[in-house]
Amino acid sequence: MASVTDDPAIIVARRYARGATVAAVVVAAGWHLGHDLPVTLTAWDAYRLPWLAAAAWLGHLLVGVAAAIALLRSERPLRGVWAYGAAALAVVVAMLAACPPDRVIGPANWGWGAVGWLAVILFWHRRHHLRELCLFLAADAAIVLAGMLAAGATDRVSLARYLMVLVGSLTLQIGGSVGGHALDTAARWAADASARRAETEAARRSSELVHEDRLRRYEAVRQAAADLLAEIAAGADPADERLRRDCAVGAARLRRLMAETDDEPGPLLRVLRAHVVDAERRRVLVTMEPPVGTVPDLPSGVAEALAEAPARALRAARSEARVTVYATPGEVIVSVVADAEDEEQDAGREDREAVPAARRDANGTNGDGDASWPGGGVVVTKEREGRSLWIQSSWPAR
Repeated sequence: MASVTDDPAIIVARRYARGATVAAVVVAAGWHLGHDLPVTLTAWDAYRLPWLAAAAWLGHLLVGVAAAIALLRSERPLRGVWAYGAAALAVVVAMLAACPPDRVIGPANWGWGAVGWLAVILFWHRRHHLRELCLFLAADAAIVLAGMLAAGATDRVSLARYLMVLVGSLTLQIGGSVGGHALDTAARWAADASARRAETEAARRSSELVHEDRLRRYEAVRQAAADLLAEIAAGADPADERLRRDCAVGAARLRRLMAETDDEPGPLLRVLRAHVVDAERRRVLVTMEPPVGTVPDLPSGVAEALAEAPARALRAARSEARVTVYATPGEVIVSVVADAEDEEQDAGREDREAVPAARRDANGTNGDGDASWPGGGVVVTKEREGRSLWIQSSWPAR
């Protein structure tokens, strides 16, 4: 099954989100290189302090490069972002000092209109980016107004130009930030919705597979019941031991199917049920009730380790077996009682065997070359009384 990150909708959404940040950087870089640089060169002879204008342009470039790198490499805001913001405002002050009084709000003073684009990318990843951007732009406007008062540029034409540039800058820069973040938010919503849809689809498909498996098993039980009824109708003796056992095995299978309520059994239950089915094919009467408690998500390999010893008991069972599963959030116990053959001549003796994961070698064995022992901290307890064998696997080891 493909991972959620392979969903085309999520990939497209992430590209849109990435595109919004790239667009913000491109606008800021394009404005500084395409507007501020030509204006600086054109008005070079008009500046009172041309070297200061050049230093301001370079300082603006350095702050922009640092902000762009932080924005494109990470989703975290630039550290000390307001220190960079103060450096951007220093560019505004430097350009006011470099311009003669009659050009304080003319095209030559590009600083106060350009630093807003720096602020857009500086505060892009800030939690309250819009609030901080507005605060920065308000400080920018106040510095320029103070510079106009100091230069005596308070006539109606100058104030009209000030308001025109201020409104234009605020509209473009705040609008660009809001629009970029809206696109990013929409992209994230689309990705989240696509991920939820993929999870829902995966759960639906898994439920369908479980349902199909149950239908197959019901059909197998139905066919077995039909064969038994046909055999009885043909004159078979109901007291025949083989026939009675086949009926008991079929009834146990039917009870287990009717008792199953899990939409998607975990790996432990799947493995145990497979071994139960194998035992039933050998006409072993197996009783397996639903687990007591909810089996938690198990580390890799633990489910197989828990089922290994119970599977041995089921394979050794001659006629009857009972499987129980007890689970809590921190413990899982699987027990099997069966009338099994005494292969090891260990009657009346209780063994407790554990092979923690740390003792397993690179080949998956227990260090002694025995690859059949369960690992992952699973403890196996075995006890025999007469012809009855009790085996329990528990995790974690205690």
